[in-house]
Amino acid sequence: MTLFSNQPGDEGLPGHERARVMVAVMTTTLMGVFDGTMINIALPSMARAMQVPANVAVWFANGYLLSAAMTLAIFAALAARVGYRPVFLAGLATFTLTSLGCALATTPEMLIGMRILQGIGGAATLSIAPAILRSVFPGRLLGRILGLHALLIASSTAIAPVLGGTILDALSWQWLFAINLVPGSIALLLAWRALPRQSDVDRSPFDAPGAALSAVLLGSAIMLADSLQHITQGIDPAATGWGLLALVSAIAFVWRIRRAHSPILPPVMFRNGRFTLAALTSLASFVSQGITFVALPFLFQSVYGYSPVVSALLFTPWPIGIVLIAPHAGRWADTLSGPLISTIGLMIFVGGLVLLATLPENPSAWNICLRSLVCGIGFGCFQSPNNREMLANVAREYASYASGVLSIVRTFGQCLGAAVVGVLLATTESDHDRAVHLALWIAVIASTGSVLFSLSRLRPAVRASA
Repeated sequence: MTLFSNQPGDEGLPGHERARVMVAVMTTTLMGVFDGTMINIALPSMARAMQVPANVAVWFANGYLLSAAMTLAIFAALAARVGYRPVFLAGLATFTLTSLGCALATTPEMLIGMRILQGIGGAATLSIAPAILRSVFPGRLLGRILGLHALLIASSTAIAPVLGGTILDALSWQWLFAINLVPGSIALLLAWRALPRQSDVDRSPFDAPGAALSAVLLGSAIMLADSLQHITQGIDPAATGWGLLALVSAIAFVWRIRRAHSPILPPVMFRNGRFTLAALTSLASFVSQGITFVALPFLFQSVYGYSPVVSALLFTPWPIGIVLIAPHAGRWADTLSGPLISTIGLMIFVGGLVLLATLPENPSAWNICLRSLVCGIGFGCFQSPNNREMLANVAREYASYASGVLSIVRTFGQCLGAAVVGVLLATTESDHDRAVHLALWIAVIASTGSVLFSLSRLRPAVRASA
């Protein structure tokens, strides 16, 4: 295979060693993404089994996402100082062990605690996975391997509800977590043997105040977005409090990274116009994806009357479209213009979202699937070239930080998109048809914004180097 071929002057690892690292990283990423999304379909069953109300059961999912989002930047900075190997191995071991803890949990408090720890383990691996791939693969193959990684994330996000529903239909909810034990153990063994030890780590002190501020900022921003779902009940003191905390921590965080000697997130990266625009493009596109992935199940089930299993199956054209195009998009990005390929993909994605937003009252399954396929093709064409653009436009010593930014914008964008749908559902008095279509048009607007960000990268005035 081309990915494992060797040429004179290649940086990174020899081909056979790249293969082992790739399998370990891809398996770990697959588990992390699945656990962040697959559990949603099981929340009603878990609430009944543990005899807790829905607002408590929601934290079986939110505990994982919140702890992961709060610690992504921390682990990216930590890996730059101690190396990818110890952070990745510790995160993978934590994730695998806490998966067992989740499966054995007998109380909601224990399960939420295990999910929080599991999210921390997941963040340690997801935050640096693209940086590890960059470090072991030569630059000539960067677009291709990041294309496969983006394909894995996007397709597993879409497939997770189907897999979750299948497991839940045949087994108990505990198996949603126990299923991680075998692949987690295999990935840990492969990573232990294959991940190289870095000699060029950053010896500067770890920015503990910046780490705390980043965690508070990301956590309070996500809690603010979640609390906005209660906006119909008037001014929510909780939302006000989270908003103030997010504002204060954002100001303090920016002040800190501009003045710290070795900040948790080097601001010099954002002086590179192409890196910054790629990050903004990614954020806007994942807001759109977050909206769509939460809104469509309500459209399929509450408006069109499909069963949960059929609704999950209606998502499959999306990952199929990604599988069809993402590897080619990564290869094109290695030889052509990454921003151009990303922009074309985003335009197709916008067209697919418009098609979904204009679905007729009683569409056939094929009609829905074809429109979803267009979205998948567009998103698959966009994501891997855009990820390559982010990682290729920072110095190699900043790869860990860039990888963390990539994970942060993806996670935060999806959380923000989900919150948008929650607000609309809360404000439309159970009129799910109106709420979902309005949400889809907001997704169109957000993705149009991502097109504009991406187009601006094509201007010659945008600097390609910091």
